Amino acid sequence: MVLIERLKQHLPATHLIAVAICCVIVGLTSMLMPSAEAPASVLAQAESTEKSTTSITDGNQTALVNKASSAEPVKLPVETAKKPLEQAPSEITEQWQDFKVRSGDTLTSIFKRAGLTNRDAFLVSKGVQGTEALKRIYPGQIIRFVIEDNQLIKLLHIRNQLESSLVTITAQGYEVETIAKQPDISPRFAEGSIENSLFYDASQAGLSDRMIMELAAIFGWDIDFVLDLRQGDRFNLVFEEKYLDGKLIGEGNILSAQFINQGETYTAVRYTDSEGNSSYYTPEGDSMRKAFLRSPVSFARISSSFKNRRKHPVLGLTRAHKGTDYAARTGTPIKAAGDGKIIWRGTKGGYGKAVIVQHGGNITTLYGHMNNYRRGQKSGSRVSQGDVIGYVGQTGLASGPHLHYEFRVNGVHKNPQTVKLPHAAPIAKAEKDNFFAAAKASLAQLEQFKATQLASASN
Repeated sequence: MVLIERLKQHLPATHLIAVAICCVIVGLTSMLMPSAEAPASVLAQAESTEKSTTSITDGNQTALVNKASSAEPVKLPVETAKKPLEQAPSEITEQWQDFKVRSGDTLTSIFKRAGLTNRDAFLVSKGVQGTEALKRIYPGQIIRFVIEDNQLIKLLHIRNQLESSLVTITAQGYEVETIAKQPDISPRFAEGSIENSLFYDASQAGLSDRMIMELAAIFGWDIDFVLDLRQGDRFNLVFEEKYLDGKLIGEGNILSAQFINQGETYTAVRYTDSEGNSSYYTPEGDSMRKAFLRSPVSFARISSSFKNRRKHPVLGLTRAHKGTDYAARTGTPIKAAGDGKIIWRGTKGGYGKAVIVQHGGNITTLYGHMNNYRRGQKSGSRVSQGDVIGYVGQTGLASGPHLHYEFRVNGVHKNPQTVKLPHAAPIAKAEKDNFFAAAKASLAQLEQFKATQLASASN
């Protein structure tokens, strides 16, 4: 205190405050520092804590763990130490080689171009035996190969846009797998009128040759497309188009159709029964199919009709012409008018090369002046309606290539163009409810398309 009093006398007040603050700091520091007489237990604990800090190494990273804070040994979590990311194995890319089938190609010749041997072709043929794979190869088809160290590993036969066969080597030999793609189906509407011919006008309406033939086949029992067509006749239909990955790849079936011929309307709808059989019927359930075709040659010209008196073009004699002559190019296919059995196949006088088919017990049809017969048939062979039985020619007493066609009932000649043809069986009784529901929906779709087309044309 004496020291402080003396300082008060000689120092200013600000200096006295600074001295006081320094004294306080020194005092606090001396209180907090351990003294030489500190208990041994405290020092030992501090030393123990320092020594218990260890290092654990996992991979490339070191983690420090303080064991003094727990009685249990501390385990390092697996995720604490991160390992380098393992690189994913690169995807194996197969090297495919493509070969287009050429005209005259065989499986052996294609294998040879691919650098394979005749034995390879034999082993693959053996592996695919009994399947559709490589059964028929056509020009334009693609066959793809994966070959490693001169060994065929895989073969892909692309038959069309929807069907392929994959052949793969295994320990037991080559095995085949069928790959089938399902296209998207979309309905399309078309209509037109007859001004020139069915083929020309339907083509102008956007129909393919295949679709025109199907349309003619549906109504061919009721309409002779050579004799019966008139200018102003009309047609309309709904048919399927097939799409794959958004691209048009082909056509399906006609779903419904109408043909107005000489003022009379014929309507047909397609129906598939519970057993998977499909056919065309009238809206009332009668089959569009008749027991006989009206014409056994498609789109031929009638050069001579059924007449009681006609001057023979070769003999010059006037006599009855008991059939219908269809003028067509040599080689045009001739179809059986109905189901039956061939009872004559050979040369028959003025008919030249001829075929006679027996239908049931009382009807026969005769086809004369053929250029040739269809292979594989003979007298006694069964044929179905529409089967090709021969080809147009001018054998026998004929002035040009044509088919002479006769229709006989109980041996009596009937006019093939006007004879009443019996219907095939109507829709089965058990199918009627399903049929009428399907037919109603199909015809409603057709009418909706017609209305939309009419409205569009009006605008």
